[in-house]
Amino acid sequence: MSEVKISTADIQKLREMTGAGMMDCKKALVEAEGDFQGAIDELRKKGIAKAAKREDREAKEGVVIAQTSADQTKGIIVALQCETDFVARNEGYIALAQKMADIALANYPESLEALLDLPFEAGVSIREKVGEQNGVIGEKVELGRYERIEGAQVVTYNHSNRKRSVLLALNKAGFEEAGRNLAMQIAAMNPVSVSKDDIDPKIVEKEIEIGKELARNEGKAEDMLEKISLGRLNKFFQENTLLGQKYVKNNDQTVDQYLQSLEKGLTVTGFKHVAI
Repeated sequence: MSEVKISTADIQKLREMTGAGMMDCKKALVEAEGDFQGAIDELRKKGIAKAAKREDREAKEGVVIAQTSADQTKGIIVALQCETDFVARNEGYIALAQKMADIALANYPESLEALLDLPFEAGVSIREKVGEQNGVIGEKVELGRYERIEGAQVVTYNHSNRKRSVLLALNKAGFEEAGRNLAMQIAAMNPVSVSKDDIDPKIVEKEIEIGKELARNEGKAEDMLEKISLGRLNKFFQENTLLGQKYVKNNDQTVDQYLQSLEKGLTVTGFKHVAI
């Protein structure tokens, strides 16, 4: 058999045609000496080309995992997504997601793309492993989300159904229980930012305009619209910023007041929330 040069573009083309993984496509093209139909036949014989193309499908199910470094100063979240809950609950699939989370934590890459390029095992990147699962499982599989965070203390919350995870960073160490309480609050109350200072100015402008229009529709005087809309904006901040929210375990306190009751100056420096 003469040696045929197989390009990355050819491998990608076959992957798009069959939904099989990059390594499987490469092997099939080598065995078929570069012939696409022959390579497709090889993949079909192995049961790998189970669907023609899965890019138009939605991966709405999956597994989300958050974990921290041993010293709790760094944390990551990964979401390995698939099409059905049946696949997401499979122990092998969960183990696959866990290994990817372990790799993410060990290497702490800056982005999802950088994570996908890391080796999963000898000669196979995470990107290739994810692609391979499309053929093995017969569903669209994708590493849909990757987040990371650093802090004096980073705490995680993983919901029992493995579909929602939170990372929360504090500016002081020694408050793991408080951090976990707040991570659970984030999962339940879904704030958009830590404080009003972190909210995109465009969102603030939009809320002010909405407040004015609501007041106008209620028949309020034009010279009162600004004051009324700012009052509604403050309510928006109270409901949608973590520090401004009522603390779920004691509604007599805001989250910020709860933290100050533990130690003056204690605060949240950031959080990441990923849910499927």
